[in-house]
Amino acid sequence: MGYFVVDLWESIFTPGTTPTLVKATHGSFVLLILSLLFLMWNALNIHTVMLLIIALCLWGTLTWFIGEVAKLKAEGKLKSDEQLKAESEAKETKKEQ
Repeated sequence: MGYFVVDLWESIFTPGTTPTLVKATHGSFVLLILSLLFLMWNALNIHTVMLLIIALCLWGTLTWFIGEVAKLKAEGKLKSDEQLKAESEAKETKKEQ
């Protein structure tokens, strides 16, 4: 557990998504949905139902987006962080000259 927290903290400062960050995101959504389901079970309210629908749609959209980014990385259509850094340094060098 301690390693997960340290890795999560370090992933905040790492560009892009890391597996730890994705796991933490999914875990947060699971806890949110469980909380909303508990609220619905306790006292059925239209606001809770709507919040649950919004949370499920957001979680699905985020999962889809993470999958699409991973697919593009696997196909090589997405530039790596090192390539982007090298390009930005090359542009800065041209501006200085």
